[in-house]
Amino acid sequence: MNKLKNEKSPYLLQHADNPVKWYPWGKEAFNNATLENKPVFLSIGYSTCHWCHVMAHESFEDQEVAGLMNDVFISIKVDREERPDIDNVYMTVCQMMTGTGGWPLTIIITPGKKPFFAGTYFPKNSRFGRMGLIDLINRVKELWNSQKEEILVSADQISRALQEIAPEIPGDKLNEEILKKTFDLLKARYDEKNGGFGGRPKFPTPHNLSFLLRFWKRTGDDVALEIVEKTLKAMRRGGIYDHVGFGIHRYSTDSTWLVPHFEKMLYDQALVALACVDTYQATKNDEYREFAQEIFTYILRDMTSPEGGFFSAEDADSEGVEGKFYLWTKDEIEKIFDKELAELAIYVFNVQDGGNYLEESTRVHTGHNILHLNNSIDKIAERLKLPEQELRLKIDKIREILYNTRKKRIHPHKDDKSLTDWNGIMIAALAKGGRIFQDKTYINAAEKAFNFINSSLSREDGKLLHRYREGKAGIDAFLTDYSFLIWGLIELYEATFNVAYIKRALDFLKIQDDDFWDETAGGYFFTSNENEELFTRQKEIYDGAIPSGNSIALLNLLRLSQITGDHELEEKADVLNRVFSEKVQINPDAYTQLMVGVDFAIGPSYSVVIAGKTNYPDTLKMIEVLNNHFIPNKVLIQRKMEQDPPDIDNFSNFLQYFKDEGGKATAYVCINKTCKPATQDAEKLIEYLKTEG
Repeated sequence: MNKLKNEKSPYLLQHADNPVKWYPWGKEAFNNATLENKPVFLSIGYSTCHWCHVMAHESFEDQEVAGLMNDVFISIKVDREERPDIDNVYMTVCQMMTGTGGWPLTIIITPGKKPFFAGTYFPKNSRFGRMGLIDLINRVKELWNSQKEEILVSADQISRALQEIAPEIPGDKLNEEILKKTFDLLKARYDEKNGGFGGRPKFPTPHNLSFLLRFWKRTGDDVALEIVEKTLKAMRRGGIYDHVGFGIHRYSTDSTWLVPHFEKMLYDQALVALACVDTYQATKNDEYREFAQEIFTYILRDMTSPEGGFFSAEDADSEGVEGKFYLWTKDEIEKIFDKELAELAIYVFNVQDGGNYLEESTRVHTGHNILHLNNSIDKIAERLKLPEQELRLKIDKIREILYNTRKKRIHPHKDDKSLTDWNGIMIAALAKGGRIFQDKTYINAAEKAFNFINSSLSREDGKLLHRYREGKAGIDAFLTDYSFLIWGLIELYEATFNVAYIKRALDFLKIQDDDFWDETAGGYFFTSNENEELFTRQKEIYDGAIPSGNSIALLNLLRLSQITGDHELEEKADVLNRVFSEKVQINPDAYTQLMVGVDFAIGPSYSVVIAGKTNYPDTLKMIEVLNNHFIPNKVLIQRKMEQDPPDIDNFSNFLQYFKDEGGKATAYVCINKTCKPATQDAEKLIEYLKTEG
């Protein structure tokens, strides 16, 4: 075994018995690189990454390649999910040097951590114009021995170029025009035939949908809602969705959502579920509620630890083959079921004799089938001339039998570490879903997950840690750990009205401000002032597969300002709105989660206070009516009148005069900080929320 044997990362442990003498990132590796006068081979990936597995089997498990690497390099493995700070810096290097990026990420650096070569996947041997790893190693060896000074100069230049990327300078505040521009750009990229954006590959990118829902709410533009609905329906019916065990796969390799990259990531489940919850609230179409509930079923059944935290991911591969766990032949289906159910399963899920998709490299049918639907259940029932409820019961039975059959297969690897930031998103999704669907199971799961983080991923000084696995937590937290968890806590408060969640949100916000805020230009750095210093300290704003910490922080600041009445939080949000504005103006559709915050900032925004006794029918009725309406730019506060004084008063400076008049639940609506007359009429409450001031 190499130096990875004592690590906690599943990805590093996958390489612990490689013949490559891997080191984890740390002083020992860089000290040895200096002592032995060797460059450092830095390989970054994650445990459920398909091409990381391919490169490992092809090269890192190969004695010839390992011998060369051990001779030429000090080799370091990094789990990008454990150390997103390292990944962010060197991914920026790769994109800057090559114009592209991805995982596995291959960077060659000096013992001083400065990069001079970047790439992604390398085959063992050169082929089809792609340099092989053996040739790369030999070339680096030759250059290091003959032109080391030139390499060091080049590494210095690359490092300076990275450090000199223009710092953020606060510009004009983002306004309503940027929302329209974002919508126009998304509309231009929208695939009218298949849903989603662009061609292939096609990613869920649910924060695009969250933005579009808010744009529809703001403008009444039905095209925005149409894009959201068509995209969610296409995803749920397509092969990107696991129709047997539920959960969404990482992305579709084609434009029709049929052939997925089969890995499942926790953050995708949370973000897609959130988009479904919002869309259900906006449309009352049960298909979106069912979509979210099925995702929650998958998470609570398969991705929840005994302690209550959520696991990170499931692999695309099993038995060395991508997707094998999820695929079916027609013969298998016919053997599993009786004739009637087999015929129904084959029809409903589009199973074909020779398989229902083409192998990409050969363009011939594989013989295997990816289960998917061609239409909604009600339309399929209509075609089959069956009552819809009868068809649903039969499909449930088919799914159950398929699930139990599939359980006997060799399962894909599960990355069972828990990450604070990804858990924060899932807490937000479950808390919001539980509130809107009136299902305490989801709220209880969200509360249990937060309790796990609070007890197992918190330091004695109250600061967070990033990763937990096998009873041990480690790695000081990053911006996303704080901002995503604060998001989850705000959702938990609105689901339970337990002020302990507001207190913890404000505690974490204080740490986030103290340790991450840029006092010079504004905005939050990705790393705290306690994290390891790399040669540059980055700020993230791009909303990629996961929203940026700054984008989520903007909305958190605005919501907490509305709840507490603290104008300083709103002022910080205003700086955050402006600090990235010049960058964002160019391609605002790359920052759709930020646009959700901008939409809230522009307003109208609403503070709704229900002064009433907890669990009394009149209080519950007010809350239920509010939860039935899609009003995204609001915060909901309960002033619990059975308490004297109500505990929320300790965290808010404007609630003291809001009382339950005559002992009956009373609602107070403040629009852009101007309050309407008190009302005890739920319909009047909604009427207030449909006005703009």
